[in-house]
Amino acid sequence: MTLPVQIKICGLTTEETVAHARDLNVDFIGFAFYPGSVRAVTPERASELSAYAGPDVKKVGFFVDPSDTEVEAAIEILDLVQLHGTETPERVLAVRERFEKPVIKVLPVSEADDLAAARAYFRVADYLMFDARSPGGKGFGGLGEAFDWSLLKDFKSPLPWFLAGGLRPENVAEALDVTGARLLDVSSGVESTRGVKDKDLMTAFVEKARTAGS
Repeated sequence: MTLPVQIKICGLTTEETVAHARDLNVDFIGFAFYPGSVRAVTPERASELSAYAGPDVKKVGFFVDPSDTEVEAAIEILDLVQLHGTETPERVLAVRERFEKPVIKVLPVSEADDLAAARAYFRVADYLMFDARSPGGKGFGGLGEAFDWSLLKDFKSPLPWFLAGGLRPENVAEALDVTGARLLDVSSGVESTRGVKDKDLMTAFVEKARTAGS
């Protein structure tokens, strides 16, 4: 039996869009704790926003090579930790064991060899996420770029994995068809301008993803 598609909307920054994500019954929302992101929020702000999410939406913290202190500051409000930097398998395991929360390890993809790197994280992460490799290796998520989805067509993993990078309402059906993904992560694809979520685009993405994934 095919599993239903689960959706994560990342980089939420306002009460209105968090509440809308809740009303759309998305499965995960993400708060960016990476200072270099236009969507960055403080742990205090994320705590305020999480009150609008309701109890059924899982809250994910987006970090890039964080110190333990940075994770500690936000961990109380989080259900999962997303590591989007150059974290080694040893570091992923250390975060998972210290904070006792499931960890999503994000891996940049531009060629088949990048998927081979995922094997090192099979025993230490709870989820994987495949995102487009940024130009020059700079920038972490929310760039609006897709990679060659056909690379994932026959990918086998013991861990559940998210597809991210360049997803939008108009291409999410194709992305699901090509990759067979059951977990989706969207950020810039539901924004009217960079860093500003659009409720209509959020609705369109969720509706099209669920229709295509059913």
